[in-house]
Amino acid sequence: MDIWTQIHQFLNQRFWDNRLENILWCIGLLVLGLLLRRILSVFLGNLLFKLVKKETENLPLTDFLKLVRRPVQMFVTLVLVYTAFSFLKFPAEWHLAPIKQFGLRRFLLKSYQLLMIIALTWTVINFINFFMLVWARRASRTGSGINEQLIPFLKEVMKVFLVIFGFFLALGVVFNLDIASIIAGLGIGGLAVALAAKESLENLFASFTIFLDKPFVIGDTVHVGNIQGTVEKVGFRSTRIRTLDKSSLTLPNKMMVDQALDNLTQRRFRRAKFTINLSYNTPANTIKAICEDIRLTIASNDWTKSEPAQVRFSEFGESSLTILIVFFVEAVDWSDYNRIREEINFSIMQIVPAHRASFALPAHTLHIAREPAGSVLNSTY
Repeated sequence: MDIWTQIHQFLNQRFWDNRLENILWCIGLLVLGLLLRRILSVFLGNLLFKLVKKETENLPLTDFLKLVRRPVQMFVTLVLVYTAFSFLKFPAEWHLAPIKQFGLRRFLLKSYQLLMIIALTWTVINFINFFMLVWARRASRTGSGINEQLIPFLKEVMKVFLVIFGFFLALGVVFNLDIASIIAGLGIGGLAVALAAKESLENLFASFTIFLDKPFVIGDTVHVGNIQGTVEKVGFRSTRIRTLDKSSLTLPNKMMVDQALDNLTQRRFRRAKFTINLSYNTPANTIKAICEDIRLTIASNDWTKSEPAQVRFSEFGESSLTILIVFFVEAVDWSDYNRIREEINFSIMQIVPAHRASFALPAHTLHIAREPAGSVLNSTY
């Protein structure tokens, strides 16, 4: 008996109703798959990258592989496992139910189908993430604020619809359910769902209003209600704002649409309005000179010279003479506005003493009348 005959007889041995050759093929493919799984996933990732390379805005391959490597690796693993176990069959003595009936065979098949749908859905979601990354790079290059706001919103919308599609696909393929009947049933129950999720739907439609009307974009400083801050993100349900106190505040989109909203970024100036009080013994000519010097100081500042300032002797107060000061600072940033206003205030503190005048302090004079000696006070109780 030659060596080949012996090998053939050895491989024809049966264990658990399977030829040893098939068992070795199964084990070999599983081991080879575990060893080459990462290499195969990188190879497939490279092939996918070549298909979309023209639209990648020169983004590196590593960014693409970082997103698709894990779902592609899961897909490759599932294919290798299915191929390896296709060489084997269940022993007849196990008396397992046919694949069309509920049992171990059907459970394993449906689990495999479900995992494949998850892997494919995961891969497509990461494709969406990559292309949104490309779009974000284009938006940052063109400086389009609305695109920077729209990109994360569209990414979330597409992910939600893709997950819903994968869910219905799993219901149809894995569980053999009638998708048309399910959708019809959801249509009947849609009214009840809409009523139960009334606020969520209002916020969702408000988010579409924000994107269509564009009252603000990400990065704008807004004032809504008694809240002021910088818009960081607009989502399905809410808008995230970074307040002046550097805290992160989440507001429902409905509130952003229904209330009066002041977009501070879209205005060129911030207005400063305040008064200073001079003592009552200040001569009129001195007040005129002080007002004129304050006007000249404001007009000479590069941040406040665009719009003429209003510096007027406005009223006679209870204990002082009041000068009204109104000027506009050509700065949107809050810190720049406060810095320029501080410079003007320091200048005013130097102008007033330079004219031998002084700021008035709140004061009240109390006059007490003294009764003549020997008079009698009449009191009535």
